[in-house]
Amino acid sequence: MQPSADLLQGTLDMLILKSIALQPEHGWAIAQRIQQVSNNVLTIGQGSLYPALHRLEYKGWIRAHWGASENNRRARFYSLTATGRKQLDAELENWDRLTGAINLVLERI
Repeated sequence: MQPSADLLQGTLDMLILKSIALQPEHGWAIAQRIQQVSNNVLTIGQGSLYPALHRLEYKGWIRAHWGASENNRRARFYSLTATGRKQLDAELENWDRLTGAINLVLERI
């Protein structure tokens, strides 16, 4: 297996917001989902995930509530706020613009 790819600064926030866009998830499930969907290329450690979750909650983009995980353990579940949904839309638009510009450079050099 290849080593994990380093995420561009700010990309983790976008991935977290996208992960919880459909339904609330607890931290471990967010990290697992990102890893699974990326075919194990993106691995997010607890040392990166939980500070990011706290930062997003502080910014008002997500909210947390206590619930039971799939193995019946107490866990904090995170969901998007209305402000978080707007931020996700802005992040996705910026991502499209950035990757489009990078692709242009790669094609023309």
